[in-house]
This record gives sequence, structure tokens and C-alpha cells, in this order.
Amino acid sequence: QVQLVESGGRLVQPGGSLRLSCAASEGTFSSYRMGWFRQAPGKEREFVAAISWSGVRTYYASSVKGRFTISRDNAKNTVYLQLNSLKPEDRAVYYCAAGAQAWNTQTMGVMAAYDYWGQGTQVTVSA
Repeated sequence: QVQLVESGGRLVQPGGSLRLSCAASEGTFSSYRMGWFRQAPGKEREFVAAISWSGVRTYYASSVKGRFTISRDNAKNTVYLQLNSLKPEDRAVYYCAAGAQAWNTQTMGVMAAYDYWGQGTQVTVSA
């Protein structure tokens, strides 16, 4: 069982930046590929970004590519999401997730491909 705890969400102005963190309890964290999803009010949860177990491969939703960066530090059992050039439409609860399946860009954006989820952290973008 992997427990994931997100942090770093807060109110930020449009155009601002933010870094989210997700700390994992599991010592075998480095064997999981990790993903970030988000859910805006009244909308379904959507894929944001994913990273392979080694950190070499990453994959982004088109809506955030070039603005967000996913990274990980396996020594700290932590995955990060750097959010730049934030827009009001980026407002959402952001969730991290861990998946044991092999890396596959066909499934990286699918919620069912992840085995463990955090409770989420709120990001609000407003002037």
C-alpha cells in the first residue's frame, strides 16, 4: 500500500508560479511511475502529467505542455509539479497518483492505470 500526500496548493495570481509536491510513504517509490491529475469544480478529473520511474520519460496534457513540469526525486520519495504561467482555468484540486504498470503513453492519461491516489491539494488562480 502506497500513501501519497500532496502539498503546495494555494492562491496565486494569473501569470504566477507554484510548485506542488507529493510525498510517498512507500520505500519502493522508485518502482512506480507517477502522475498528476486535476479536477475543476463541476468537471471530471483530467490528466495533467506523468513521469516514468527513472524520471527520464515525461508526458503532458496539451493544455499544460510548455507551462508545467513534472519531476521526481527518488531519494526523497517525492514527485513535483512545477506550474508556471498560471491561468484562471488552471484552478482545480490537483491529485498525484502512482501506478505499477509499465510506461505506456497510451495509458498514461487514464485514471484506471494508476493504483494509488492522494487526497489532493487546492490550487486557485485569481487576481
